Amino acid sequence: MCSGFPAIVSISLCSCTDMGAENPNPFQALFRTVERFSNCVQTHLANFTQQAHRSLPTKKNPLISISSSIKADSPATNTHFLVKKPAAPVTKEELGRATWTFLHTLAAQYPENPTRQQKKDVKELMSILSRMYPCQECADHFKEVLRANPVMAGSHDEFSQWLCHVHNIVNRSLGKLIFPCERVDARWGKLDCEQRGCDLQGTTSKHIEP
Repeated sequence: MCSGFPAIVSISLCSCTDMGAENPNPFQALFRTVERFSNCVQTHLANFTQQAHRSLPTKKNPLISISSSIKADSPATNTHFLVKKPAAPVTKEELGRATWTFLHTLAAQYPENPTRQQKKDVKELMSILSRMYPCQECADHFKEVLRANPVMAGSHDEFSQWLCHVHNIVNRSLGKLIFPCERVDARWGKLDCEQRGCDLQGTTSKHIEP
């Protein structure tokens, strides 16, 4: 009866075959033998299954995995560890172009008949630029230009032509081309705003100086 199981099972089960000699009831002894046989089989099968499970290699997935195939300078690495560089500072040339664009646009919007306050504001603005412009040598040069060429802002045309003249003085000192001032309005026109939303205050009627 034990020959059909592994040796580890058969050794324990064969010791149960002599139980009938101690008990006068052969059926009771048979039932006990079958019961013990069943318990032995279940116990040894459970042990065998646990041993087989422990012998299998286990594979654990790490919480963080770093692939060895990714090089330090690969795009994938750079994507994750890229440090954003600060924006490059504005150059003196870029600052100059932006400033002249602002001033010529202001002149294009300047009224044909400005108020006394508007004339004062324009002169004060040029004076502030000569003191606060964020380029010391440029500010000093502009101060000299203003001293030799005082601001003329009696009308739109006067201010636009004066500014173009001053711009050409600066361009000449830098070895740049001279711009034809008769084309200044075509080069820097008024802002395109609906319902004259960009017009300066006090420009809708002709102003008469007292």
